[in-house]
Amino acid sequence: MKNKITLLLLLLVTISSVYSQDQPAEKGGASAEELAKQLANPVAALISVPIQNNFDFNVGPLEGFRYNVNIQPVIPISLGENWNLISRTIVPVISTSDVYALNNSEFGMGDILQSVFFSPKKVNNGLVWGVGPVFLLPTATNDAFASKKFGVGPNALALKLIGQWTIGALVNHTWSVGGVDTFPNYTPDVNATFFQPFATYATKSGSSFTLASENTQSWDNDVFGGFVGFFYAKVVKFGNQMLQLGGGPKVFYGNNAFNPDWGFRANIILLFPKM
Repeated sequence: MKNKITLLLLLLVTISSVYSQDQPAEKGGASAEELAKQLANPVAALISVPIQNNFDFNVGPLEGFRYNVNIQPVIPISLGENWNLISRTIVPVISTSDVYALNNSEFGMGDILQSVFFSPKKVNNGLVWGVGPVFLLPTATNDAFASKKFGVGPNALALKLIGQWTIGALVNHTWSVGGVDTFPNYTPDVNATFFQPFATYATKSGSSFTLASENTQSWDNDVFGGFVGFFYAKVVKFGNQMLQLGGGPKVFYGNNAFNPDWGFRANIILLFPKM
């Protein structure tokens, strides 16, 4: 496992250095700087497909390992002259070892989280916001990762554009509204708040530096878990395909018994800017 992580980090560093030169805008297209700024805005009108690789270490009482890849397509839809609808989907695929029992491994897809934001196209004084519903879908293929509940709740985002800076926060709350609740397949109801503050500085060359925190509070059992991470990313180009490559460390905190001690995130984001 250490060899795989080392190879991944080496690949990211090599690619970033090879393509570290400024990426000018193509005719009618967006520059690397503009794309880096749009990627810092969760409700930007930019089609993208982030592939977020999370490597988490010393997970839970048995100090196991967890690998979680989140496939997160973002699709903006224009609703007339004044509004955008932004669809953000998170499809998790998870692999664990020595997390739930010694010498035990689990693999499968987790529950899908579907967010929808309605966001005004006009930006006033650098303020961007979006609101809408969030849906929890019980799609897990492995009981170890399953809530077995349908969930729904409110979803909101607000951020401020200040020169090269993007500073903001995303928050949602999910309540379970249906699903399995009978023995022997009973699972607890979902009543959880997610809060993600972030700050990103985008350079003129298409690089960006992000400090972010992701936090989840489960209210019914008073369990809290989260992490703070620092991430570097770079907009690059392979042939005609624009990408953002990046990664950085995460440090965990909270009273969740299955919190890792630390982790590393490596992102590959496919970009499809308007030409």
